[in-house]
Amino acid sequence: MVSGFDRYYQIARCFRDEDLRADRQPEFTQIDIETAFLNAEEVMSITEGMVRSLFQEQLEVELGAFPRMTWADAMERYGSDKPDLRIAWELVSIDDLMAGVDFKVFSGPANDAGSRVAALKVPGGASLSRKEIDDYTDYVGVYGAKGLAWIKVNDRAAGIEGLQSPIIKFMPDETVLAMLDRLEAADGDILFFGADKRSVVNESLGALRLKVAADMDQIAEGWAPLWVVDFPMFERDERGGMTALHHPFTAPACSVDALQAEPEAALSQAYDMVLNGSEIGGGSVRIHDQAMQQAVFDLLGIDEAEAESKFGFLLSALRHGAPPHAGLAFGLDRLVMLMVGGQSIRDVIAFPKTQSAQCVMTEAPGDVSEQQLRGLSLRPRRTEQPAAD
Repeated sequence: MVSGFDRYYQIARCFRDEDLRADRQPEFTQIDIETAFLNAEEVMSITEGMVRSLFQEQLEVELGAFPRMTWADAMERYGSDKPDLRIAWELVSIDDLMAGVDFKVFSGPANDAGSRVAALKVPGGASLSRKEIDDYTDYVGVYGAKGLAWIKVNDRAAGIEGLQSPIIKFMPDETVLAMLDRLEAADGDILFFGADKRSVVNESLGALRLKVAADMDQIAEGWAPLWVVDFPMFERDERGGMTALHHPFTAPACSVDALQAEPEAALSQAYDMVLNGSEIGGGSVRIHDQAMQQAVFDLLGIDEAEAESKFGFLLSALRHGAPPHAGLAFGLDRLVMLMVGGQSIRDVIAFPKTQSAQCVMTEAPGDVSEQQLRGLSLRPRRTEQPAAD
């Protein structure tokens, strides 16, 4: 944008060093759009129109206008920033009901501003066996949950006597019944609970929602696109430090003064396109002001000397004048995978890599010969293995 190319559209081959999953590969293809003098609304309109046209022309599917959901709403209701709206179930907060109970497992998080107590109602889930519930308990443990409390609703009309649970004895009857009312629990339902740090509850119950829905065949057919907007600018890492939720070049939706005064309340001008629980595209308005960029670096603990060393070219360009600009990039492989009904992007890549990032056909990456190294004036540095005891 600074160089005078006010917009571009490219299909780019990308390489990333990240963990491999069904929807990730070390190499993938992006559809990348960057524009000057367009705002978030205009970029979202263009790219949404492109995807809607693609589905209409290739699948004869009319997607309709994409709904929008804030990041905070998505995390609160679905435990994910890429919610699968084909599943009707939602997380329900019950902090206010649990704040005064003697059951410390619930009342502790309910009275902690950084924590949460939430419930997930699974219609028909009362038929789950104890072994299945234990398996789900182990499953949420992968996401940091210390356990998985539950209540089976066998006969709602019978009140407390119609419930089956190891936890209801620790709570007043009126609190349990109020919780059932809030969740609109009916005969045959099971209620799962999370009580921990907000991030742990969201991630564990969000993952459980997807897992149980898949196991019970409760994911509706069709397409459920949406935009997720209003992401926080920053989040805290495990050591309590500030990190950028997206990247440090995303423009905040506030002034420099407001950002410096309340950085954790600042929202970014970022937007993700989500389809059936997968992020298929993400973008943002970029910072085009040097003072704002330096303010973001300061909050991330990057001082002026380090910023100049690592990003001097960018800061210099911003000082000389950069146009307002925004963009979005699609993961082409992931989009195609969803459109053809694939379960992995390996299904739509000509030479996919294994879990160890190797090509089965060519056996790449291979060893580099001594001759190749000499041609590049390189010499391998061999380390001695420690002697076995």
